[in-house]
Amino acid sequence: MRILISNDDGVTAPGLAALHAALADYAECSVIAPDQDKSGASSSLTLDRPLHPQALANGFISLNGTPTDCVHLGLNGLLAETPDMVVSGINLGANLGDDVLYSGTVAAALEGRFLGGTSLAFSLLSRQPDNLPTAAYIARRLVEAQARLQLPARTVLNVNIPNLPLEHIRGIQLTRLGHRARAAAPTKVVNPRGKEGYWIAVAGDAEDGGPGTDFHAVMQGYVSITPLQLDRTFNDAFEQLDGWLEGVL
Repeated sequence: MRILISNDDGVTAPGLAALHAALADYAECSVIAPDQDKSGASSSLTLDRPLHPQALANGFISLNGTPTDCVHLGLNGLLAETPDMVVSGINLGANLGDDVLYSGTVAAALEGRFLGGTSLAFSLLSRQPDNLPTAAYIARRLVEAQARLQLPARTVLNVNIPNLPLEHIRGIQLTRLGHRARAAAPTKVVNPRGKEGYWIAVAGDAEDGGPGTDFHAVMQGYVSITPLQLDRTFNDAFEQLDGWLEGVL
């Protein structure tokens, strides 16, 4: 088993080290990760400059690009052998509901869709690493169990882990994505030379976070697993659109 590990917090992030340590004795692990924090990079590719991989002393590969760049290169020639699966994380911070649209953690896993198997993205609901051992243990257990999965190709499992000691985790729930309310307005700043700028505000609170959603599961102390696919086609809209288009041309 060959696993490609990446993240969006950067190659020196504690969550990346914890994930690698959890899997290193289970599979042949390669790590390719951004050289800096790329949170919010989504599935962007770097097309305006070359990418320069750099091998670090711990064997990880640092790349001056996005999480998707890292996995793209890993699957297309940077590694001597093609990985069998992609695992992303462990992100410090939630990737719930609408977060998956922006998440570089989820995007790295999505780029592994070309392998045909199931990729996994792991996030811990904290910016602090105190309960990383919990997340690492759960990641190991789920990766071990992945061999028994028979999901459709191009499926990603988005895993969110409560910020709790392992003994306080109540179990695992399969969930759908909830939805966040609109974010607060950006914060305007002015630098010493009078130039205006804006900080993007934090994500909105859960607006659709009831039972069955990823928000609800983690707030109740459960690990949330949400299966994702790249296809965003809104099939239920076809019937109404057919009528709407009659006579347009």
